[in-house]
Amino acid sequence: MIHVAYVMFLLPLAGFAVLALFGRRLGDPWAGWVATATITGSFVLACITMAGLLGRPAAGRSFTQVLFTWLPVGGLHVNVALLVDPLSMTMALFVTGVSALIHLYSIGYMKGDEDYPKFFLYLNLFVASMLILVLGDNLLFTFVGWEGVGVCSYWLVAFWFGRDTAASAGKKAFLYNRLADVGFLIAMFLVFDKTGTLDYSGIFAHVSAIDPAARTAICLLLFAAAAGKSAQIPLFPWLADAMEGPTPVSALIHAATMVTAGVYLMCRMNPLLATSHPAQWVVAGVGAATAFVAATIGCAQQDIKKVLAYSTVSQLGYMFLAVGTGAYEAAIFLMVAHAFFKAELFLGAGSVIHGLDDEQDLKRMGNLRKWMPLTFATFIFGWLAIAGIPPLAGFWAKGDILDNAWARFPVLWGLGLLTAALTAYYMTRLSALAFWGDDRWRAVLAKHGHGQGDTGRPHEAPWVMAVPLVVLAVLAFFGGALLLPWHPSWTPLGWLAPVFGARLYDAHLSGATEWVLGVVDAVVALTGVGVAFPLWRSRPDRPALEPRVLQRSYFLDDLYDAVVGRPGQALADFSATVVDNRIIDGAVNGVGRLARQVGSGVRKVQTGFVRQYALGIVLGAVVLLVFMATRAWA
Repeated sequence: MIHVAYVMFLLPLAGFAVLALFGRRLGDPWAGWVATATITGSFVLACITMAGLLGRPAAGRSFTQVLFTWLPVGGLHVNVALLVDPLSMTMALFVTGVSALIHLYSIGYMKGDEDYPKFFLYLNLFVASMLILVLGDNLLFTFVGWEGVGVCSYWLVAFWFGRDTAASAGKKAFLYNRLADVGFLIAMFLVFDKTGTLDYSGIFAHVSAIDPAARTAICLLLFAAAAGKSAQIPLFPWLADAMEGPTPVSALIHAATMVTAGVYLMCRMNPLLATSHPAQWVVAGVGAATAFVAATIGCAQQDIKKVLAYSTVSQLGYMFLAVGTGAYEAAIFLMVAHAFFKAELFLGAGSVIHGLDDEQDLKRMGNLRKWMPLTFATFIFGWLAIAGIPPLAGFWAKGDILDNAWARFPVLWGLGLLTAALTAYYMTRLSALAFWGDDRWRAVLAKHGHGQGDTGRPHEAPWVMAVPLVVLAVLAFFGGALLLPWHPSWTPLGWLAPVFGARLYDAHLSGATEWVLGVVDAVVALTGVGVAFPLWRSRPDRPALEPRVLQRSYFLDDLYDAVVGRPGQALADFSATVVDNRIIDGAVNGVGRLARQVGSGVRKVQTGFVRQYALGIVLGAVVLLVFMATRAWA
């Protein structure tokens, strides 16, 4: 059954085609059900393929499935081919599983939207692109999926393009990612120049033939692309603005698809990254710095979705810290756990927004645990998981990363530990403002003249939205089981071992050290919760704890606007008014004027009078005779 892996991405592509042709006829809700069914089918196929893969010996858990030859040009030979191994299938499992739940949730969330079929058309294409990205056997086919999720994110972030903020956010996401993707393209050119191939197997077989400087350059160029997709310093500002899209889009981008692509790419290229210590330092350092900076920004945001957006940036920073450390399994484990609890948090936030007439300001919520008990009961698992409270998944996932950082980069471990405290703080702040305190939401509903329905108060989501919340809450709680040593022969995420081999960093920590580090992690997380909860439970306004510099994200957007945006606009204005109008148009118009003037002059000798032409002939003959006579006398 492992040879049907290609159907995994064909199913959502088929859903995309059906919705493109018949989406309007299917309408609401059938378009949503068709889209959900295709992604669910992909998840079932991923489970079957993974089971078949695990049924093989560890050394044989990798095969390439060539679908057809794509580019047989000279020395460049690229196939449309899939690499089915434990890494790609781990990605495919959580991408399809979490995406299926988000699709189901969207059936209820998007109900009544005038572009309902188009929304699911984009979602299906988004997931298909992500599956192509993770299953691709070569850099070029991976790049097809890479660009696919990029363009789909543009469509989905700007889905409600009638709002200027949504249209601008879509363009911002698109431009940031296109800028970063230049690194991917140059890296591919350099790889082909050094190895003569773009296939992963061929690249890794020729690693020793690549000089050290080129290895570092390739890794850093790919990391530049990853920093765009996975929102790392200095390219993370687009991800917060991406919250302008519908909440299911936020969940899909942040939990299961686009932003995990950069981490996956660096893990896939581990044979090359492991040979470049400078690149490892850069990846780990940028990851740790991003995790800390984004966490501080999250402490002062008022929009519930923007808090979650900056938490995603921070968690991705943790993943890159793990990648730079060589703890690839830890990075993948946090990626999987993050998919569970971040999808839960975003969909829970969507339930809150749905119940408050689209209100997203935390300061206008309060006491929702009383009115939305199911949303609160499920949200609490995502909150405590990302805060790192044991025994939820986040505690084990982040703990594994910090243990490895302690052994290899102690300074970065300290920064990561401080970030863990901030994470527990800002997520507790969010939960306290939304679910405790006074009924501040009453003013919101009064502004609309009514509540939801005839109740005059927030209400719970329909069952198609509630079921994904419950499932994800269970996964957020039990996801840590992937890392627990249930049996002496069990190694955490051990099926990934053939992908990373001896390149996987082993911290060689003693049992006592692991216990001490685990206790420190738990104490730090509990401290963050303990500090934030009494501060924000009953008082929504604390200006001293929400400085403007954090609310404005360290003024990065203002900086980029001043350094890039305004000079770029001035250059565009100069090009339009001077270069285009005066130089280019002036030259073209000048040629036209010259031709017209020449024509006007020549036209004067074409009078149509025979006597004038005869006179011209006589004068010409005289000139010729005079010329010939002077030549003869000379």
